[in-house]
Amino acid sequence: MPLTDYRTLGASGLRVSPLCLGAMTFGEQWGFGADDAGSVRQLDLYAERGGNFIDAANIYTKGHSERILGEWFAAGGESRRDRTVIATKFGGSMHRGDPNAGGSGRVAIMRAVEASLRRLQTDRIDLYWVHFWDRFTPIEELMRSLDLLVAQGKVRYVGFSDHPAWICAQAQSIANFRGWAPLAAIQIEWSLLQRTVEHELVPMAQHLGMGVCPWGPLRGGVLTGKFTREGRQTDAPTRVRDDSKFLVERTYVLLDAMKAIAAELGCTVPQVAIAWLDAQPGCTSTILGARTAAQLEDTLASLEVALTPEQLARLDELTAPPDHFPQTFLEAVRTTMLNGARIDGIEGPIWDLSPADDSERA
Repeated sequence: MPLTDYRTLGASGLRVSPLCLGAMTFGEQWGFGADDAGSVRQLDLYAERGGNFIDAANIYTKGHSERILGEWFAAGGESRRDRTVIATKFGGSMHRGDPNAGGSGRVAIMRAVEASLRRLQTDRIDLYWVHFWDRFTPIEELMRSLDLLVAQGKVRYVGFSDHPAWICAQAQSIANFRGWAPLAAIQIEWSLLQRTVEHELVPMAQHLGMGVCPWGPLRGGVLTGKFTREGRQTDAPTRVRDDSKFLVERTYVLLDAMKAIAAELGCTVPQVAIAWLDAQPGCTSTILGARTAAQLEDTLASLEVALTPEQLARLDELTAPPDHFPQTFLEAVRTTMLNGARIDGIEGPIWDLSPADDSERA
């Protein structure tokens, strides 16, 4: 499957590549990531393969990430910008001590979008993410402000990044009721080591017409295979601390299975991790973060990896997320409603729950 096997993002008219190029590693201001030239090499490589979806944020490397993208668009001319779906985020404050500089208040949103447009050297943002949940701003104010940006043509579509499922559902319901711009997608952490999103967030997105863009498919580098029981295999910079809660025996058992599957398929461990995620129901476009063009080249090759049902089942068994209420209760009583009836091929056991006086059926 190539990057040009585009997918529709939720219930929108936006078509995006199955793998999205994340721009959080563009710039060295945070102590990791690629310099300007290395960032451009990644952008060129991604575009040459037909990729059209790039994800940034106003606060990434203190705004420098967006500036790199803006210079790249300017160097490529209008056609490059027109062929690229650029997503960026607001919410993080870039002005210390100013309580109105961050969050989802109307003033903060309007200032943030104008600043991002200047850095990106463009007149519109294709997908504008709310980066974090702002508990202090009414959801009605947020959704109305986003709708205004869409009406003004500064933003084409909107989405939520890292919000609780109930907030996403509330926002979508308000938008639909008011006729405002709905949420086209959610962005969430999702990987073999972070599957709790499968309980509420992913089903919610599927039901309410939102695409799903996972970030962290390699859990910050843990699922690259560079970490073993004996220690780190490379001295290359990494954001994973040696005392990470993920560097435990359960993870090493998973990595052993991933290495075995990689050997069976003739691919790499990171490719197995990303191929697993792409095979999950609801996944639209996975966001990749790379420090070098070589790392990006490797992860892009995951599109050529097809895991077998047996391999998928093996990974699922090792990483199944624990159930939480009401999942455990609902599973226990799910056939009670059938009581001997058959629906959609499922037949429930017969329970002696009938009222003593059947006249109650009236």
